[in-house]
Amino acid sequence: MRDLLITLIVFGSVPFIFKRPYIGILMWCWISYMNPHRASWGFAYNMPFAAIIAGATMLAMVVQAKQVQKPDFNSIVVLWIFFILWTGLTTIFAFYPDSSMYVFKSYFKIMLMTLVALMLINDQLKLNHFIWIIVLSLGYFGVKGGLFTIATGGSFRVWGPPDSFIEGNNELALALLMLIPLTNYLRVVSVKKWVKLGCLGAIFLMMAAALGSQSRGALLAAGAMGFYLWLKSDKKFLSGIAVAISGVGFLMFMPKTWWDRMSTIETYDQDASAMGRINAWWTEFNIANDNVFGAGFNHASLDVFSKYAPNPDNVLVAHSIYFQVLGDHGWLGLFLFLTFCVLSLWLSKKITKKTTNNEQLAWANLLSRMIYVSLIAYAVGGAFLSLAYFDLPYHLMAILIMTNLIVDRELAKPVSEELEQTVDAQKLKLKEIKFGKGL
Repeated sequence: MRDLLITLIVFGSVPFIFKRPYIGILMWCWISYMNPHRASWGFAYNMPFAAIIAGATMLAMVVQAKQVQKPDFNSIVVLWIFFILWTGLTTIFAFYPDSSMYVFKSYFKIMLMTLVALMLINDQLKLNHFIWIIVLSLGYFGVKGGLFTIATGGSFRVWGPPDSFIEGNNELALALLMLIPLTNYLRVVSVKKWVKLGCLGAIFLMMAAALGSQSRGALLAAGAMGFYLWLKSDKKFLSGIAVAISGVGFLMFMPKTWWDRMSTIETYDQDASAMGRINAWWTEFNIANDNVFGAGFNHASLDVFSKYAPNPDNVLVAHSIYFQVLGDHGWLGLFLFLTFCVLSLWLSKKITKKTTNNEQLAWANLLSRMIYVSLIAYAVGGAFLSLAYFDLPYHLMAILIMTNLIVDRELAKPVSEELEQTVDAQKLKLKEIKFGKGL
């Protein structure tokens, strides 16, 4: 029954996509984040729904060309494209070309559809729809995981959807932490009270799920988010008390097994998992120093570790977005990756500054600040996870670019209107002068 329902929804959306191509982006996000077909356990489980939606969207862009805007080739987008091209080049020179190509195809599809989103989402309404579908699709696992954590007293870990970037408990926890600021944005801009309360409840449950994942990286990311929000708050005393009470309330709820796991942060040198990560980081560092193109996607193997690892018997993936990119694509790849990530943070600050004290653009001011918090969480939590190619951080950067375009267009309106009035006044004056001469 679920197989049939999901199939009908996907194919039923195609006519709407051809009428409004940006709906294809919404459907793509739903499939990519929520993976509804993975919950069917029938014929729909391996159906290429994402490819069907992508194909329909591309065709719709040709049919509805007027709804497609030219992409803003700013510094972030240019570096982003260079990074994609560089990953294609490193795939050609990869240690394991076939395995690397498999990952590259998946990554390229994500990047392509993200760039397509920049061409189709061109106003606040569409942007809010884009954010809503991300929050609902990912938030589903946060709400479910939060309820599970509360019901079990936090004694069991929360896991993500199977066969996805966030299948692991650590990955899901970071994704949910990154999602909380976006949910808060929707809470503030929503008009209906029940929506506001729903978003507030979802935030509470997502935080519970993130802690219930028993991820040490998530704990550090949550701490970084809380510190940044307190640092930027106008009322530091009251906000500090609020953050402290919320944190203590959550932590007091967690069982002894959770505290035992978190305590290993201080004794990382005695923890096998932490030492495995450090061994993997040295491996990626050594690979980048020895190979300009890195090793390509998906290169963790006994052969590679026997040549580059301090401990060749402990084979692990990078467990860090920074070392993952470094080992996969070399120093140049890491430079490109870090540069467009930093520029995204700068763009967030730029939008915030442009929209300060502007009531009409208060939504953009809030959104840019919330995305900054999400990217801070990604920068901190991602230091311990292999999530360099996950959709969400790229979508956050894309949202900033979309927001900046909308803001610039709105800020330019009064200037253009004033200019038109000035031109009209000058034309009227010329007519009066000519009429006077005629008399």
